[in-house]
Amino acid sequence: MGNPKAFLEIHRQEAGYRPVNDRIHDFGEVEQTLNTHLRREQASRCMDCGVPFCHWACPLGNKAPEWNDALYRGYWEQAFRLLTSTNPFPEFTGRICPALCEKACVLNRFNHEPTTNREDECAIIEAAFREGYIKPRIPVRNGKHVAVIGAGPAGLVAANDLNQMGYSVTVFEKNEAAGGLLRYGIPNFKLNKAVIDRRLQLLEQEGIKFVYGCAVEIDNGELKIDNGSDSAANHDPYDAIVIATGTPAARDLKAPGRDLKGVHFALELLSQQNRVLAGMEFTKEERITAKGKDVLVIGGGDTGSDCIGTAHRQGCKSVTQIEIMPRPVEGPDDPQNPWPNWPRTLKTTSSHEEGCTRRWNINTLEFLGENGKLTGVRVQEIDWEPNPEGGRPLMVEKGKPEIIKAELVLLAMGFLKPEHPQYPENVFVCGDAANGASLVVRAMASGRQTAIKVNDYLK
Repeated sequence: MGNPKAFLEIHRQEAGYRPVNDRIHDFGEVEQTLNTHLRREQASRCMDCGVPFCHWACPLGNKAPEWNDALYRGYWEQAFRLLTSTNPFPEFTGRICPALCEKACVLNRFNHEPTTNREDECAIIEAAFREGYIKPRIPVRNGKHVAVIGAGPAGLVAANDLNQMGYSVTVFEKNEAAGGLLRYGIPNFKLNKAVIDRRLQLLEQEGIKFVYGCAVEIDNGELKIDNGSDSAANHDPYDAIVIATGTPAARDLKAPGRDLKGVHFALELLSQQNRVLAGMEFTKEERITAKGKDVLVIGGGDTGSDCIGTAHRQGCKSVTQIEIMPRPVEGPDDPQNPWPNWPRTLKTTSSHEEGCTRRWNINTLEFLGENGKLTGVRVQEIDWEPNPEGGRPLMVEKGKPEIIKAELVLLAMGFLKPEHPQYPENVFVCGDAANGASLVVRAMASGRQTAIKVNDYLK
């Protein structure tokens, strides 16, 4: 703890976002960065607590006090080594993690100004790439081969760790490029895809093989691969298989009119827009766009927020977001989930700041349309009352139904947890495929834990 009074003398300072009128016209990353002096100053605020709740709260067990101290002292390479000892891809979490560590920070309890851990870790890893601290690490091979199915956060971490343990790793991905949710679910204005490509290039240099556009099945512990004639897939039986296929099934809304043109899952819009930015072309009939339309987003989470930001950049007329659950408390504290646990308080994202009507306790009754095209949605305001028998509260109607005008509806209500058959002992499931939809940092932690399990099994 280089400056024991920093947390008393220096206030929390975030880098903030680009001005709204500037950022809504492009898909460039909205978050800005602090200069080196201010970044080190922010790192100095970390108190090196005797009980570091940040370390406890982070699924990866990041050692924030250690690398914040190294950053404050100007030891950038040491900070990088400490950071990557627990977090294999800080360039991802440094941009999109909700920073569970910061809400658990003692300073958050003290004055609601926690250390800027997320921004600090992003600054550290970007300096590491810039200064050349990161170089390919080619491990000594142990003669065993592992297949990883799915190239999302969990799969990439499992592949990276197993590769560094000496296993020959092949990653099979159904899409045309790796990244999973990072590439196809998170907009470029939050995570530039060049950041993913930079890491993938390094993984390939370290010996990981990627096979794209293939369908994979598991039969008695062995892979059945349909991807044409790619030689990378033609391999003797793998010693172990890791399933990291995420949660591909989105939660649907079976209301009348669901089949009208203009009602889409959120990821249909988000993944297509990211592909367009990557150079892929779509016909006018295939293209999902909010341009000139009144847009309704159903679902109040991060995916819904991403839809709002994307709709603005496509030139929408208006955006409304509705959520069936009650409005969260304003915060900063949550009496129902007190420190050091995560406070379930109202979250206002950069996309919300760009303009959006937000409503809670709204139930969707019916999609309305003319000539097969969506024109609006009939909704009902509701209340939640305690269930006399216990369990989930009861939903009761409040007032009369109303119609929200919309030519585009985006369903952002989460994803269904996959069901898996009983696999042989050499098959391991990790990430969202095992646990259901959750945070990227939790998927990464699961990938790391699964790599250890695979290694223990093969040893």
